[in-house]
Amino acid sequence: MELAVLIGLQASGKTTFYRRHLAATHTHVSKDLFGRSSRRKQHRQLRLIAEALDAGHSVAVDNTNPSPQEWAPLIELGRRYGARVTAYWFPPDVPGAVLRNAARPAEIRVPDIGIYATLKRLRAPRPGDGFDALYTVGLDGAGGFTVTETPRTGEGTASAPERP
Repeated sequence: MELAVLIGLQASGKTTFYRRHLAATHTHVSKDLFGRSSRRKQHRQLRLIAEALDAGHSVAVDNTNPSPQEWAPLIELGRRYGARVTAYWFPPDVPGAVLRNAARPAEIRVPDIGIYATLKRLRAPRPGDGFDALYTVGLDGAGGFTVTETPRTGEGTASAPERP
């Protein structure tokens, strides 16, 4: 069982990555699906994650998750259920995110100020943050993704195992 925490700016490719690499094996949890007027999003998100993990399902948390403040409760919850907690880090590409965001349908487009506000809080996860594994995900320029693993020692990178 895995709890995959996707970390990156809006329009960085997180949801597309989920659909292509995790959808077959992971339950999708995203505050974006709760609606703009939904209240208590954090509580609802944690409840949905707990329900999926309790049922033995892997989960992908598809939000910006910009800092330890957001991902620490996720790590704690994953540990409580014995899940392997993995970070998927999407390094910031602000011009690219702004362009991809502008191409989104109006109902899911984020005001540019939202991207810049997230950027101010965004921090790369580190090997000492409590994740069992840390992958860096980049766009490959051909519509796909490159995924590299950050070793727990924090030195160098290695290719990530193939995902279904």
